[in-house]
Amino acid sequence: MKTVNMHQSLIRTRLNYKITKPKPDSRINPYTDNVYSSNYYILRKVRKTLPIWRHKKYFLELLRKNKIILINGETGSGKTTQVPQWCAEYLHKNNMEGGVCCTQPRRVAAMSMAQRVADEMDVYLGVEVGYNIRFDNYTSSDTFLTFVTDGVLMRQAMSDPLLKHYSCIILDEAHIRTISTDILMGHLKTIINNRKNLTLIVMSATFNTFKFRRYFKNAPIFNIDGRMFPVDIVYCPKPQRDYLHSALDRVCDIHKNEESGDILLFLTGQNEIEIFCSEINEKIISEDCLSNITVIPFYANLSKEEQQLAFEKCDPNTYNGSINRKLIVSTNIAETSVTIDGIVYVIDCGFYKEGVYNPRLRVNVLLISAISKANAMQRAGRAGRTKPGKCYRLYTQKCYNELIPDSSPEIIRCNFNSIILLLKKIKIHDIVHFDFLDPPAPETMMSSLEDLYNLSALDENTNLTALGELMTQFPVSPQLSKAIIASCDYGCAHEVVIIVAMLSAPSCFHVPYDKKMESHLSKSNFDDVDGDHFSLLNVYRKYKNNKESQYWCHQQYLNHESLQIADLLIERILLIMKSLNLKVNDDHFTNRNCYENIKKSLISGFFMQIAQRRNGEYKVPNGPYFTIHPSSSLVECLPSWVLYHELLFTNDKYLNICTSIDHRWIYDFPELFKISKHKLL
Repeated sequence: MKTVNMHQSLIRTRLNYKITKPKPDSRINPYTDNVYSSNYYILRKVRKTLPIWRHKKYFLELLRKNKIILINGETGSGKTTQVPQWCAEYLHKNNMEGGVCCTQPRRVAAMSMAQRVADEMDVYLGVEVGYNIRFDNYTSSDTFLTFVTDGVLMRQAMSDPLLKHYSCIILDEAHIRTISTDILMGHLKTIINNRKNLTLIVMSATFNTFKFRRYFKNAPIFNIDGRMFPVDIVYCPKPQRDYLHSALDRVCDIHKNEESGDILLFLTGQNEIEIFCSEINEKIISEDCLSNITVIPFYANLSKEEQQLAFEKCDPNTYNGSINRKLIVSTNIAETSVTIDGIVYVIDCGFYKEGVYNPRLRVNVLLISAISKANAMQRAGRAGRTKPGKCYRLYTQKCYNELIPDSSPEIIRCNFNSIILLLKKIKIHDIVHFDFLDPPAPETMMSSLEDLYNLSALDENTNLTALGELMTQFPVSPQLSKAIIASCDYGCAHEVVIIVAMLSAPSCFHVPYDKKMESHLSKSNFDDVDGDHFSLLNVYRKYKNNKESQYWCHQQYLNHESLQIADLLIERILLIMKSLNLKVNDDHFTNRNCYENIKKSLISGFFMQIAQRRNGEYKVPNGPYFTIHPSSSLVECLPSWVLYHELLFTNDKYLNICTSIDHRWIYDFPELFKISKHKLL
């Protein structure tokens, strides 16, 4: 593995595309001018076994003749690692300026693919090949191949709508249909006519071929076979009442009776994964026959070091002849892009978590939904990469036959506020007629336009206002951006920036399944009588006072990785504010009398999310009654009026992350009276 500090890259010679030409058969690496390492030849042998390898000449011919290429490559085909390298080689060989950008829908995929490709090209990660994800830009001026999340490329388009830095853009995992990928497809489809030297490649494992080809005006489709070994599909004979219990039994059965090979179990979320890991670890302790199985959780909120454990190889043999295995318990982040070597057995629970936005209540609801047939195929495809595999589906074949073909795209079930601002920023004014692959729901579109008008980000003609222009500069939601800007006038910008960063990062509170009481007790040490926004401020201050100690975080049941992300976001927001000449208070005040200013700053962005207590419950605008979440610092005192960050629907309806306010302040915000349907006041 080659990595380098980005500052070291400054002393390296900048790559000269017009002088150096690649020599595939040479011992000299054309990208570094160094002799290839022995590891390069080892990995090259592996690359030659990939199904896509024999099609390299055909792909390069497609690249030469076409502006848009669609690639339908099954799981295991090698498209994600090889296509970006071939594109870089093509640009290099033909003395073409600009780099290659390959998008991934998930952070972990962008990082792991960048590392793998850097190893295969025998170059330094962070120099010739890099990644750029939210809060972590590991590139340099010499980087010519960059893996990014689709959200990062969207934000790059705000400052450079034509994306002139790139000559080839690859949208990978397009079948996942994230909102960022959908918007990028529409935007790139438009700008490609204005850029002669830009090529767009859209890759997927499970294309709706007819739909995508019609959208891209009959662009050529490059089909690649994938799976190298057969995978047996095993269904349950009858529906399972408790798939966690069924999964536990299946893991034990595989470990006791099947040949060597690691296991990948798909569950719906972090909480389920922690419950399962706790239960199987208890079983491992009590049963000697399970002692050689290593349980590894794998989900987005883990640190990079914890995620890396899933990729480390496991020696299948032990001194006594029994089998060693890894059991990776994952959300759907292991479904695509990420390749975990050694997986032979897949256990599929048949469900996943899906976010759905309710525009009337302004709430994102996480629902546990049945997967699609395409998801099921992707999960099964994780097995059989190195030897014949098995996929155990914890549902019947009848259930599989009734699954929908594809999951619904994110664009028809998400909050559209940030997307509208971004589209306006890149000069796409007629959003209603934007060339969407699937248009968003009209109710969602109208609700978002109304929200942005109420926030004064758009005028009556839906044009971007000066305030809206400022709001687009911040990598947070429009409501949080508005709060940041307002805090400059109230003299509490530094505190509000901290609160905004803590709200934007993954939750800093870690609640282990087997230590709920201890973690809740620890959380109470940070509680603030004014509300949960101030509790987050307390967490961050104590984190800094304890010198950002990982050990201290562990003792306090805090997620160190989340606090690091918040720290990076604070630094970034403050730099943006400086560039915009927005005033940040010099002295970080701690006087409780000044908390009023922080609350007023928050109200300026969240005046649509205010609730009044009535008969022990809280009435929200245009919605039913809710209760304050049990984890809130306000759950005992129940103020008359609260500002809430979000609504939660679990076993009950909750206001989550609440702060008490004085209802008289509301009338200081004229924006509130623009809301024609506001039924609270």
